[in-house]
Amino acid sequence: MSGSTSVSSQDALSQEHVSNLYDDIHPLHSPLESAELADECHPAVSYSKELINRKSLTPEDAGCQMWLAEKLTHLGFEFHQFMSKDVSNFIAIYGNKGPLLAFCGHTDVVPVGDANKWLTDPFSGEIIEGELYGRGVTDMKGGIAAMLSAVERLIESGKVPDVRIMFLITSDEEGEADEGSIRIVEYLKSKNLLPDFCLIGEPSSREHSGDAMLVGRRGAISGQFDVIGKLGHVAYPTMHHNAAHHATRMMNALLQLEWDKGSPNFPGTTLQVTGIETGHFTDNLVPANCTVLFNVRYSHNYTEQEVRERIEETLNAVYEKFSMSWTRPCLPYITHLQEDEETLVKRLEKVIKQRCGRYPILCTTGGTSDGRFFTDICDQVVELGLPNKTIHQVNERVKVSDIIELEGIYYDLLSSF
Repeated sequence: MSGSTSVSSQDALSQEHVSNLYDDIHPLHSPLESAELADECHPAVSYSKELINRKSLTPEDAGCQMWLAEKLTHLGFEFHQFMSKDVSNFIAIYGNKGPLLAFCGHTDVVPVGDANKWLTDPFSGEIIEGELYGRGVTDMKGGIAAMLSAVERLIESGKVPDVRIMFLITSDEEGEADEGSIRIVEYLKSKNLLPDFCLIGEPSSREHSGDAMLVGRRGAISGQFDVIGKLGHVAYPTMHHNAAHHATRMMNALLQLEWDKGSPNFPGTTLQVTGIETGHFTDNLVPANCTVLFNVRYSHNYTEQEVRERIEETLNAVYEKFSMSWTRPCLPYITHLQEDEETLVKRLEKVIKQRCGRYPILCTTGGTSDGRFFTDICDQVVELGLPNKTIHQVNERVKVSDIIELEGIYYDLLSSF
């Protein structure tokens, strides 16, 4: 037929062969698959894996800081690493003009729990359905990786603004925190290297990176009172003093105490009983001793001394025969939001709004953090990191996209100076 063309079977086979050969060399991915592959190769994701692979159970660092030192030295940082007992601490600094912005974090992680319940090796850094799994990926190796990637991208662009950059990293945040950031702060004081801004990469976000940041934390302290009674037979209540009964009245008095109710950005003070122990149990004997343990989370409206004195006075008013001890004190901190200054909070709010299309929630929830140490040398301390839904859990994980988003926020913050 005029104008028509035909293809021989030989030609058809040749075309099919060429097509198959091309597919083998250049696999045909959908746009979504290509984007996912690109995300998994992002430096912040690769660096997260590198850190997860190092089994840094607190207070071990397992080589994380030396790996960071190698990367940062290549970028022109000067670094100093020192040991305090069995804790590894790391300081690195870049630049010689402009305000000093410190990226703060920790390389130590909590134990994995039951490893058999994990979908993958907790230290393999495997990606499953778009999420990176690994102990410490959210708390807070992913945050450190995002910091490193953002700084690397900025310096290699050749467009570094007038800002000095510092890394302050410890391996003692998940443990007792006696030899970590507190020692770094002492060192910085001795060298008069005081940051203007401290950004801690703790997992502050909720659903997506940047949707919430912490501008403070409540203080915490654990208490224990040991009540002394008199052993006796349950059938003769006038001939003994039941330590458990006295302890119950003392606990009730503590629970009736009224504390501050907090503010929109800061939760109020709370007291929680965490343990009660009367020793060996026999059902026809009243206990001669009773131990009560409790924990107080208190706002910046109180000092540690005020909390202690109020509790001890309350207990004494109920029953005098007891001994008191206190452990694990952690001071509260809050970053005040000056209206007339370009604070770190304002910078981050502007960056997050431009990048994510929303303003972050400002809050002070969660436990304690190393922010309490850095407020001793810096009045602009903010915690901004990955979503915290799986921290310390079996199958700790985070979306790859959230790591990349956090890296972008850090990069934009650096560029804003």
